[in-house]
Amino acid sequence: MVEIEILKKLISFKSVTPNESGSYEYILGLLSGFKALEFDKNGVKNLFLYKQYGECKDSLHICFAGHVDVVPAGDSWDSDPFTPIIKDGYIYGRGTQDMKSGIAAFLSAIMEIESFNGIISILLTSDEEGEAIYGTKYALEELEKMNLLPNFAIVAEPTSVESVCDMIKIGRRGSINGILTLEGKQGHVAYPSKCINPTEILAVLLPKIAGYNLDNGDDNFEPSKIVITDIRGGMEAVNVTPQNIKIMFNIRNSTNTTLKDVEEYFYNLLKDTKHTLTLKQSSKPFLSKKDSLVVSLLVKSIQNVLNINPALSTSGGTSDARYFAEYGISVVECGVCNDRIHAVNERVKISEVESLRRVFSEFINLAKGIN
Repeated sequence: MVEIEILKKLISFKSVTPNESGSYEYILGLLSGFKALEFDKNGVKNLFLYKQYGECKDSLHICFAGHVDVVPAGDSWDSDPFTPIIKDGYIYGRGTQDMKSGIAAFLSAIMEIESFNGIISILLTSDEEGEAIYGTKYALEELEKMNLLPNFAIVAEPTSVESVCDMIKIGRRGSINGILTLEGKQGHVAYPSKCINPTEILAVLLPKIAGYNLDNGDDNFEPSKIVITDIRGGMEAVNVTPQNIKIMFNIRNSTNTTLKDVEEYFYNLLKDTKHTLTLKQSSKPFLSKKDSLVVSLLVKSIQNVLNINPALSTSGGTSDARYFAEYGISVVECGVCNDRIHAVNERVKISEVESLRRVFSEFINLAKGIN
């Protein structure tokens, strides 16, 4: 169970964002014949390891990716969060699910490779749980300059629900944050005709904002919905109408709705209303086709090893997979269950890590000879 020993060691590194805390040196020592490139920026360290198997320079390039950084452990743990504890078939420790188990699984699978026709690479970052600006995003920018971008990638995020590999992510929604301020005219509540009350403006507009679907969704995505997260205005006085009202909202947008679409929607909605609006796309949506090579091979690997048919999903938040997609790289996410990510007493089932390693090994085996 090499993958379990690797996982235990990875847990011991206190790699809270943006620190890798020496884990890269340990990982380098595990892999023979791999070339190493380091892309460091603004205190973030990124490590790219790659090895050419065979002599064909134009052959397949598979990248396994992940983040070694973890969120702070917090208090109330039953044990030291950076000392791996095995109990009742589980390993406890910060990062066990998110996502050092995935890294341990693909490292172990790669260590088993005896032959392959192409490039196997590993991209690791210490900046995923933070702003994620100087991590995978920056590393891929540098790899493009060196003509080292992969054909497709697997990000070993924890994607499963009830059992390992019962769900894989073939895409993710994007995220658009908005701040809308509706302007009025403050005044005495006894003289409403002398005021312009922005709450009355909002009352008319609200059905077209709160919970409004910007598209109808499709087989892969739920509708892109405007979700209000905060409304505030006034001076907490019962006899003064507010000068303005600020509304904060988020849109988890699919590939069916772009930032430009959102801008046009609000322009048409508010063109006769005095307001200010800021919109920011913090992450873009992406989708890998269900019949793409990476999805097909991974599904086949899971069927062969675990005898299950994984659900193909785009649910959840976001991940570094989105950065691969921006380069036209077919990318999929696959990992252990995520029921305790970021939680106190985070843990992963040992059998899940072992099964994930077997799936990754089968994936590499099926990919042999594909050009």
